[in-house]
Amino acid sequence: MEDLKKIISIDIGGTNSRFALIDEKMNILYKIFKPTILDIKDDFVNSIISGIEDILKEDKDVIGISIGIPGPVLRESYVITLPNIHIDDIPLGEILNKKFNLPIIVRNDAEMAAFAEAFLGHGKKHSRVFFVTISTGLGGALVVDLTFDESPYEIGHTPYKHLDLTKSFEYFSSGNGLVNLAKVHDLEINNSEHFFALVEEKNVKALFVYGRWLHILTDFLTYIERKYHPSIYVLTGGVFQSKDVFWKDLVSLNPQLNLRECYFKDLAGLIGAAAYGFRRLSN
Repeated sequence: MEDLKKIISIDIGGTNSRFALIDEKMNILYKIFKPTILDIKDDFVNSIISGIEDILKEDKDVIGISIGIPGPVLRESYVITLPNIHIDDIPLGEILNKKFNLPIIVRNDAEMAAFAEAFLGHGKKHSRVFFVTISTGLGGALVVDLTFDESPYEIGHTPYKHLDLTKSFEYFSSGNGLVNLAKVHDLEINNSEHFFALVEEKNVKALFVYGRWLHILTDFLTYIERKYHPSIYVLTGGVFQSKDVFWKDLVSLNPQLNLRECYFKDLAGLIGAAAYGFRRLSN
């Protein structure tokens, strides 16, 4: 029987975090989900340690730990800020290396998911692959020939003006942003699922806001096109739970762009962190 190397792959989200044991053929051998701890740095780090310990109970024979995290990272180790988790300045790689005595790789979560798509998914035949995630926040990453040399940081935080409000693309068009956008137009919603349910019900206010949301997303994609010139876009995120409502409309509004739903869907972050981790640790 083939003896495959294994890695612990982690995808930290603004709401939930995924932990998995993955082999070098990208088989997910074991996975768990945990709610992401917000606001308190020590509790946040301890929740990651707890998830890793749970995976190691299943199999201690791993070559390293690879983590995608929703914010900018320095030297694949030091987390600068996590805007949607409200925590800054975490020497995460150092902490985890001391705790587990394993190689630790930390990168932005959108970059990790983008790597999955560029290496193994819809982008594997393309040189320039742009990954977009529309979830709690709005993120994106560019992979060029399997490198991140041109990838932007926190592109969702790019300033954007809607009506008389200058905020960011994320503020108006992410999952949480839909709540903000609806409120600007005097519509109260609980979350994105509630919003898309109203759209399906043909609620007049919801349909108007829906049109504005599609327009803002189109502006976001146009901004990416002009600045980064990708040959393919892959999109995913929590909002895609309602893709049956909006996907055809978004594609029809952007016929000049090669838009695809993410091949790995909500597993892109885990697969990408594993694939990138194996690649780094084999060099």
